[in-house]
Amino acid sequence: MIRLLDNYNLTAYNTFGISAKAKTFFEFTESDELVFFLQENQLPDQYFILGGGSNLLFKNDFDGLIIYPNVPGVGEINEDRNHIYIEAGAGVEWDELVRLSVVYGLGGLENLSLIPGKVGAAPVQNVGAYGAEAKDWVYLVRAIELATGKIIEFTNEECRFAYRDSIFKNELKNKVVITSVVFRLDKFPEFNLGYGTLKAEVDKLGGGGLQNVRDAVISIRESKLPNPDLIGNAGSFFKNPVVDSDVAQSLLQANPGMPVYSASKNGKSKLAAGWLIDQCGWKGYREGNVGVHKDQALVLVNYGTATGAEVVALAEKVKQSVNKKFGIKLESEVNIIG
Repeated sequence: MIRLLDNYNLTAYNTFGISAKAKTFFEFTESDELVFFLQENQLPDQYFILGGGSNLLFKNDFDGLIIYPNVPGVGEINEDRNHIYIEAGAGVEWDELVRLSVVYGLGGLENLSLIPGKVGAAPVQNVGAYGAEAKDWVYLVRAIELATGKIIEFTNEECRFAYRDSIFKNELKNKVVITSVVFRLDKFPEFNLGYGTLKAEVDKLGGGGLQNVRDAVISIRESKLPNPDLIGNAGSFFKNPVVDSDVAQSLLQANPGMPVYSASKNGKSKLAAGWLIDQCGWKGYREGNVGVHKDQALVLVNYGTATGAEVVALAEKVKQSVNKKFGIKLESEVNIIG
């Protein structure tokens, strides 16, 4: 199915609930439809590939073409002794894929439960939570190259995954449209319970088991992160900063109790952006129609009729205060358009 619409309202296509319009909106549900569209139309100077809208902020109206890959379907395509290979269309809701994997007893994605957005956006952002990341389970990414209309594939290594990052956010940004993702999931799950209070929450539910892990993650997320159906937000607005370990230790000495996590084997540490923001007094702050969530300082919220520009202005104030107090430069995790 193809939809090609002009002056299209995007409010329902971003979890911030920001009112913005696209000059042109193109939706497709099959890869061949995009290939045909590219053969028949020249791309404008401005275009943007839209996923579930859970990790972006429209600063203003978009004077160009929105490409919306709403490809459905989840199915098994292969298996080996220890794994099942599942292909999911770019338009599938991420949490529905996680739910299905748990129902069928396949391990890997359960820690990523309740992350909003679509499957097609997961490799772009390398979504992650509770000690797991999409990169741990992505086997293959299928996409269409906009310049040629060719269908191409990327192996896990070719995706160049990093913390909340991938080749699709860098060299290939707006150059390819992801149409489906193949995941290699475990037939014999090994549970990843080392992050935060996850193990304690799982134990409350009776111990290990895919459904218990999923339920525990959902419970923790719902207690910490606001539901975008109730109040506009894009989840974590800022990345947790990764710094040299000596910088982290110096900050820890000056701020006992500051959360610090090992980020890699090359002398890096990860700091908790939410904690840094909270220490600057932002939690619960409100300025007109925008604010910082009362329970989670990492989340900026739209109280009803905020503009994207208002959210960006608040985000800049938060960044400046954290840099002034701690010497740490926060980076936005949310993709700001415009």
